[in-house]
Amino acid sequence: MRVVIGAPANGAALKDELKDLLEGDERVTEVVDLSTADITYPEVSFRAAERVVDGTADRALLVCGTGVGTAIAAGKVKGARAATAHDVVTVRGAVENYDAQILCMGQNVIAPAYARALVDLWLGLSHDPAGFYGPKVGEIAEFESRG
Repeated sequence: MRVVIGAPANGAALKDELKDLLEGDERVTEVVDLSTADITYPEVSFRAAERVVDGTADRALLVCGTGVGTAIAAGKVKGARAATAHDVVTVRGAVENYDAQILCMGQNVIAPAYARALVDLWLGLSHDPAGFYGPKVGEIAEFESRG
């Protein structure tokens, strides 16, 4: 799995911890860090989402203060599905139900150890398009294609 990761300054500490986790995980074949010292949360989110949508990355992991700003910004890229998640149920649902390719977390909201556990879970999850939520994800994609 190819993963892009990114954060503005107010998410850098947690992003660095999660990057280390990703780089050491055998399920991850490539980690690309899009962060720079002066990047804004919208810009890093747009860049990450574009890579997922164009197929140069399979998933993205974004960190800001709350995870909300990165999710909103990444969701503006046509074809991107981003979710803020800080618990097992939401991480699982984001991928399995809604096929979210982008996980957003908040450095000010979650303890690093718990974030690491959730990212470990996230890496093992997949969406089944033939499952109950498949048609609903299709409905969202169809609506998006109209705009």
